[in-house]
Amino acid sequence: MIYYWLHIIYIFIGSRFFWKKVNLESNLTRTRRVSILDCEAFLFMANSKYFYYMDLIRLEILFRTHLYHSTIKKGMFPVLGAQKIIYKKPLKRWAKFDITLILEGWEDNWVYHRQVFKRNDEVYAIGITKVGFWKKHKIQDMRKIIADSGISKKEMSISKDILQLFQNDYDIIKSTEASE
Repeated sequence: MIYYWLHIIYIFIGSRFFWKKVNLESNLTRTRRVSILDCEAFLFMANSKYFYYMDLIRLEILFRTHLYHSTIKKGMFPVLGAQKIIYKKPLKRWAKFDITLILEGWEDNWVYHRQVFKRNDEVYAIGITKVGFWKKHKIQDMRKIIADSGISKKEMSISKDILQLFQNDYDIIKSTEASE
């Protein structure tokens, strides 16, 4: 956990003081290497580490865009509504890979991203996330946040495939609560 927070501090400082600003609409790609601490039984990257790298790239886009001033500086903080991941192949120890964050679109309360893990131009995994911003016990209006962050588009529709991934989430929660 300490390594996670140190990595977030590194991204925050780098994003705020050393790295160029990026456009919220553009794809952001980072090259990483699977360290021995990322691996299960020292061979392949653990499934939990994919989510770790997905968090880091989402935070980097937050810190490197005007989104930071439109949210964090106004007392809002990001919340992960849901995330799904599809694994194709495992990443081996010491392997370099690219993770690319792609903005898929937004609706009233949520923004959707696709995170693609690639090595040698081959897809190893794809993660889809649904993120909102929270303030005073309420999810905030994503359209206003997006407009305040400098995106000129009023709408960016989410594909039906991505919406279907999250379609039954609340039903699953309700049925679980009812069975307890």
